[in-house]
Amino acid sequence: MPGVGVGIIILNKENKVLLILRNENSELADSAMHLEGMWTLPAGKVKYGEILEEAAQRKVKEETNLEVNDLKIVSIADDINSYAHFVTIGFIALKVSGKIDLGSSLEHVAYAYFPLDNLPDNTCAPSLKILDNYLNKRIYKR
Repeated sequence: MPGVGVGIIILNKENKVLLILRNENSELADSAMHLEGMWTLPAGKVKYGEILEEAAQRKVKEETNLEVNDLKIVSIADDINSYAHFVTIGFIALKVSGKIDLGSSLEHVAYAYFPLDNLPDNTCAPSLKILDNYLNKRIYKR
């Protein structure tokens, strides 16, 4: 049965997108889809009983220490690989506050802001789908 995930676009004043780099160690990267060593939007699984916006706010806080509000859905995607299947809801955060801190979990090892038209080669497919849908102003693409 598929899981439900969220991915959150955070843009800075230069219209660059925040990506975080997952640890290359699969145990520390903690990714059901095995996205270790890849750049990703702040993202993760929706917990039982959690509404989508709450999940998005929680994941951003856990992974970056930022607070996000005024979330808008910009993407729905089927993310399927040989390890897992997720229906991923992509959000854009229209209000962001706080200072980035990746914490001590070692799940993520770096962060950076990238131009939307010049993303790293090792950006994970689920994040690329969200960004593609956002840039092309469509919610879903088969």
